[in-house]
Amino acid sequence: MSYAKEPLDAQRSLERLQRLCVRQEKCLSDVRRKLSLWGVGKEDAAKVEQLLLAAKFVDEARYAAAFVREKSRLSRWGALKIRAALQAKRLPAAVVAEALAQLDGEQAAQNLLADLQRKAKTIRATSPQELRAKLIRFGVSRGYGYEQVVRTATLAMEMGQP
Repeated sequence: MSYAKEPLDAQRSLERLQRLCVRQEKCLSDVRRKLSLWGVGKEDAAKVEQLLLAAKFVDEARYAAAFVREKSRLSRWGALKIRAALQAKRLPAAVVAEALAQLDGEQAAQNLLADLQRKAKTIRATSPQELRAKLIRFGVSRGYGYEQVVRTATLAMEMGQP
């Protein structure tokens, strides 16, 4: 037996979203997804979006900057993966570019080297070529550029040998 939930009105959805936005940064696509999930009508949804934007509960540039900081520092993603995730959130290209400009390239290179060294210790490979290929796949899957991963994987392998 299923119980159909009654759609939220504009005021209740606005209050819920304000509480969500105070706890965690949200972008417009997150807000739209929530409003759709809650069954809010298109006119009410547009009104709620405008109120959230006007009151600065939702700010796409602030969201993108926080996303880039979190994913680069905590998740240790590369710029390519971060860009793809932000584009999937339908953020404007200018906002994405501005947020990615805040990335520290030197810190990203150090993160990649440390991650590849750590990964090299756990990989079972029968030859150095197989180990190198697996490290490259791992680095590229983390969102780093192919050329950078190839250089860093070679360096990680050289540093790991006695």
